[in-house]
Amino acid sequence: MARAYAELERRIVSLQFRPGQVVSENSLTQELSLGRTPIREALRELSREGLVTIMPKRGVVIAEIDIARQLRLLELRRVVERLVVECAAQRATDLEKRRFANLTTEMRRAAIAEDGEAFLDLDRQFDEMIVEAARNEFAAATMRLNQGLSRRFWFAYYRHYDNLSETIRLHAEIAQAISQGDAAEAAVRLDRLIDNVEAFTRATLDFDRSWLTS
Repeated sequence: MARAYAELERRIVSLQFRPGQVVSENSLTQELSLGRTPIREALRELSREGLVTIMPKRGVVIAEIDIARQLRLLELRRVVERLVVECAAQRATDLEKRRFANLTTEMRRAAIAEDGEAFLDLDRQFDEMIVEAARNEFAAATMRLNQGLSRRFWFAYYRHYDNLSETIRLHAEIAQAISQGDAAEAAVRLDRLIDNVEAFTRATLDFDRSWLTS
């Protein structure tokens, strides 16, 4: 199931599957060369995360992008992710701290290159790393439910809003604070990131969104 989930989530987040698009289990099993069971389990997980709606006997609908919903999600992210980064800074092992330091370097390279797709992968790694280092399964479960929606929203609009370098820089600062074991600084940087993402989200109200389903 892990492989099916990872590939389907990647295609949804990177808009290879468009918002509102209908796909079938049969087509997905053929495209991914996987059995029906792992595909079905992956779709159930994606449904729990709000990325798809399963319509029995009709197919699977890729969720629309909803700005109001995204703003509500940010209210939750601010609270949950602040806790997660604080716990990660306090509980990360020396090896994990070195990995966060390395991730900081990789993120800054992506910022210099203005490589949004590279950052999408780095952001996924970052989320997985902070969840693991935080060692709080309840916060982790909550955080995992919103990661895909948040990444997809950002990927849909970042080219229309001169935000890439700033977004990467803010993520890198959180990773650096965790690598240094500084929980207070990680929380401050997290708040700045969410402020940035909220401003970005509100700015998209003025964007033309017709291309998302074309």
